[in-house]
Amino acid sequence: MCGIVGYIGKRKAAPILIQGLKKLEYRGYDSFGIATLGNPIEIYKHEGKISEHAGSASTLNGTTGIGHTRWATHGVPNDTNAHPHTDCSGRLAVVHNGIIENYAELKRQLMSRGHKFRSETDTEVIVHLLEEKYQGDLLAAMHATLPQLQGSYAILALAAGENRIIAARQASPLVIGRGDGEFFAASDMTPVLEHTERALFLEDGDVADLSLQNVTIYHGGQPVERKTELIDWSFEDTKKGGFPHYMLKEIYEQPQAFYNTVKACPPEILASMIKKPSQVTLVACGSSYHAGMIFRYLLEETCKVPARLEFASEFKYFPPPVNGLVIGITQSGETADTLSALKQAKSHNCWTLAITNVLGSTVSRVADDTVYMRAGPEIGVAATKSFTSQLAILMQMVTCLSDRKVCDLLLHGHRAIEEVLLKDLAPAVDLCRKASSIFFVGRGPFYPVSLEGALKMKEISYIHAEGYAAGEIKHGPFALLSPETPVIAICMPDETYGVMLSNIKEMKARGAPVIALGLEGDSELTDIVDMFIPLPKTHKFLQILTSLVVLQLLAYHTAVTLGRDVDKPRNLAKSVTVE
Repeated sequence: MCGIVGYIGKRKAAPILIQGLKKLEYRGYDSFGIATLGNPIEIYKHEGKISEHAGSASTLNGTTGIGHTRWATHGVPNDTNAHPHTDCSGRLAVVHNGIIENYAELKRQLMSRGHKFRSETDTEVIVHLLEEKYQGDLLAAMHATLPQLQGSYAILALAAGENRIIAARQASPLVIGRGDGEFFAASDMTPVLEHTERALFLEDGDVADLSLQNVTIYHGGQPVERKTELIDWSFEDTKKGGFPHYMLKEIYEQPQAFYNTVKACPPEILASMIKKPSQVTLVACGSSYHAGMIFRYLLEETCKVPARLEFASEFKYFPPPVNGLVIGITQSGETADTLSALKQAKSHNCWTLAITNVLGSTVSRVADDTVYMRAGPEIGVAATKSFTSQLAILMQMVTCLSDRKVCDLLLHGHRAIEEVLLKDLAPAVDLCRKASSIFFVGRGPFYPVSLEGALKMKEISYIHAEGYAAGEIKHGPFALLSPETPVIAICMPDETYGVMLSNIKEMKARGAPVIALGLEGDSELTDIVDMFIPLPKTHKFLQILTSLVVLQLLAYHTAVTLGRDVDKPRNLAKSVTVE
């Protein structure tokens, strides 16, 4: 959830840390802080976004430092709860991403031994434990401290008088970048790419010692080697490129991302991974869950293979009977609930497959096989191009299991997306921006499309929005329909077309204004709705994609007119690495 960054080299650390944290703000942005190595350690931390308060932080001296941008879990956002945290003496400083589950008991024990706590965070117990073990060697103190911690962590630590950074990882991502005479540490590659494309990914239980000369990694107290990877994302990929927001840039990158993913995942490759399963179980959260639901509809309709879909957050505590293939979908590859679900599936001897966007992410080491999207870095918190790239893989799987009936179609899917990027949505935006609630409705695979459309609207515009299967809205939500409650209906000419028209008329009869997405030339639909958004005539798979992109754009433009921070919506973070 939070973002951490570290630097050791010959350049001044503070500007590098600040720039790195700005690139990690999508992981958390309610407070930030940096510490640089001196005697004593220099610290600056502040409530709020680093983009608004970076000036004073840049004055810190030193060529070694650590930084943190926070998404609050323990303790409200304020200067005191911001990282880094220090021990009683001020000799040690720590930043941490994750949750220490046994922090309350550790804190009681530490306070009984005379330690003074300043913050409400779970992280502060780490630095006080290090203080008790520290005898001039920070690496030894870290090795002695970690067995006392329960939960998840990515930790960077400094000690005054030692020119090194000690890093540790357990169930929370941490990457080390190799530069020329300098080293970087971060929650993900985005702050590192400006400086180097060479990276190594720590594994659970690893402890790394970063010095000016080298990086040494330990596991179980013994030195180990971790392969250095070359990352094919570029620094330019992480820039806005003239767009006002990352989200809009990433919406416009979807045709290329979809094409790249389809090309990188040919059916013959997928066939070797999935074969003909007797049953498929999908585990995911958020937008990834909606992608899985679309896949379930398409798989069962096209391939007659039974599929079940489970919230990863429920799977651990209420595990269903599973067999066959279990697919975990996670954009970051670090979603804690999805990782837990895949581990549990493996314990039941299921074959596991991961779909992710991040090379070297934890899920690739948990699952038996991994399929990578080719979406490139996604900075906006709301999933856009990663979502359509997930669908590129899932639709290719359907193709693979259905004798490749739509193989060529997907290779040209990017063209359908391009057709809808310049739709004039101004009248629909004007109606939505005035609403306090919006309903999104659809049937079949367009039901999860409506769920995703509602999610996008609520998370970036802060307008209450709900997605419903159209036939269910009369079972309760009709009570909420009014002239101030717009309905966005997805109505395609399939087997549900006639009943969808009836549903729309029923909603109109309750006074709700209706915005309809349908195929161009549909005069019958046009005549009964308030606003009609025409989509190109094409295959159902591509109708799904074009509908999704239009709903992304509708949410984006509505949020912009309301003055929302669309790239960093309140209370949300890009990667949910804690339960």
